[in-house]
Parts: sequence; C-alpha cells; structure tokens
Amino acid sequence: MKKALIVIIALLLVDQITKIWVKLNMVINEAIPEGGGSFFELRFVENEGMAFGWALPGEGGKIALTLFRIVAVVGIAFYLRHLGKTKAPQGLLVSVAFIFAGALGNIIDSIFYGMMFTTSFHDVAQIFPEEGYAPLFMGHVVDMFHFTARVPEWFPFIDGRPEIFQPIFNVADTAISLGVAWIIVRQKAFFQKPAELQKAAEDKVESELKTEESSGL
Repeated sequence: MKKALIVIIALLLVDQITKIWVKLNMVINEAIPEGGGSFFELRFVENEGMAFGWALPGEGGKIALTLFRIVAVVGIAFYLRHLGKTKAPQGLLVSVAFIFAGALGNIIDSIFYGMMFTTSFHDVAQIFPEEGYAPLFMGHVVDMFHFTARVPEWFPFIDGRPEIFQPIFNVADTAISLGVAWIIVRQKAFFQKPAELQKAAEDKVESELKTEESSGL
C-alpha cells in the first residue's frame, strides 16, 4: 500500500507541475516548438470534459461530469483500500493507483483551476487572481502533449495525411491509460481465484523441494 501511495503522490505532483507551468508560460493553442514539423510537440489546449479532450455538452454536462468524476474517484479510493487489506498483487495495486492519480489530477483542474487562474486565450494566465476565469467546479482541464506524426502519403485507402493520433493529452490521461492497459494485459495474474493461487503456491513449494532433492543427490 505504501508503494501505491508513493505512486499517487508522485503522479499528482508531476501532473500539476506540468499543467501549472503550461498555464503560466503559454497561451491557448501555442505550440513548442513553433511551426510544427516535429514528431512531438507541446500544444496548450483546454477542455471542459474527459480524457483526451472528450466532453459532455453544456454547463449541465460539465457539472454532471465533474460530479461523476468525484464519485468515481471515491469509489476507486475504497477499492484501492480494499486491495491493500486483502494483500492483492503489487502490480494491481500500482495499476489502480495510476488510475486513481490520473482521475484525481483532472478533477483538481475541473474544480479549482477556474478560480486559480485568469483566462489563457490572449495572454499568459495569472495565478491566484482576485477573479478567475470560471467559478468553482467549472474549470477546464489543461492538456499539452501532442503527437504530430501523420499517415504517409503512400499509405493505401486513406485520403490526405491525417494525424495518426489526434488527441492532445496530459500526465493524468497517460496515467489512466497505462493503469487500465496494464490491468488488461495482466488480468489473469491479477484476478486469479483463491483456489488457483493456493495451487500455484503448492506447485512452487513442490518445485523447490524437488530442486533441493536433486541438489542433494
């Protein structure tokens, strides 16, 4: 459980540091490096919704999404605590910690950033102003990582040269994606039934005994 807490704190720090740096040094749609042409760039965008820029329409959708996020994070926190008490595999604990940290990182933006910063549309934002760009719970999520690689011209069946991966994302989005992906890859190991775990332990002991007997011979 201690390792999971370290992962959560580290991811939250990296996520918030990168977002605050972008807010205080870039304006909306500014890119580094300028002019494009690179495989990867920092491009500052803000979204009102979910990971990778997806969103629900309208003010009601924004509030509903933020509330849903809060409920989801509370649920993940209880699940993480349960995993710690039941001595779940470390890999599963760390994966869920990644998901929890990512979800919490984006919630912080949604709840507080509207009050913490001025708008970034025309000038670099100011932090802790007398009046922010939005009220509590109405802040926008900061995204900045953008892969600009495009489909080659010779590639069949696709017109033009669309980007291979269009969404712009942040550290929190990456943490959620990695956590989910690792759970899918390792699901058989993470969710073995008690009987299967017991048999695996017995097989391991039996194998060790055979090794010792062979060494004795």
